[in-house]
Amino acid sequence: MRRVSLVGNSGSGKTTVGRALATALGVPFVELDAIFHQPGWQPLERSEFRRRVTGVCATDGWVVDGNYSAVRDLVWARADTVVWFDLPRRTVMRQLLLRTLRRGLTGAELWNGNREHLRDLLSTDPEQSILRWAWVKHATYRARYRAAATDPTWSSLTFERIASRSDARRVLARAATPPR
Repeated sequence: MRRVSLVGNSGSGKTTVGRALATALGVPFVELDAIFHQPGWQPLERSEFRRRVTGVCATDGWVVDGNYSAVRDLVWARADTVVWFDLPRRTVMRQLLLRTLRRGLTGAELWNGNREHLRDLLSTDPEQSILRWAWVKHATYRARYRAAATDPTWSSLTFERIASRSDARRVLARAATPPR
């Protein structure tokens, strides 16, 4: 495990576990959101996004956090492991609500000057509300990564499904154990 792709719903713990995993492996941690979301939440142009992600993936080791279909082929072509966060919807929603409230109340900067705003919590538009996005995408991500784990196209990858905190601890413990 040296090149790891973290996928799953927003609020599922990818970033928290990803940072710990990168530390345990001694490799950089990269959030695709930090590359994609430019100031004012403007998306990075697709070809530039792919160019930057190609550069990240060209190195010997990394943990990449994100679900972007625009670059999945690049990340997975170089990855050796996909860690798929598949927590129950109620767990994801609870974690995401608490995270969003904390970020909104503190005004924490996410990437490139962008911040989450509490007013977006009430939006029913998934493009405005991270809570609505996670609710709508939960089943989509579950189906997508369940299918990918058995797709012969990705047979060279080891898929690790995280459905609980104990699963996350198991993956982190294995990463911290040097190979024999």
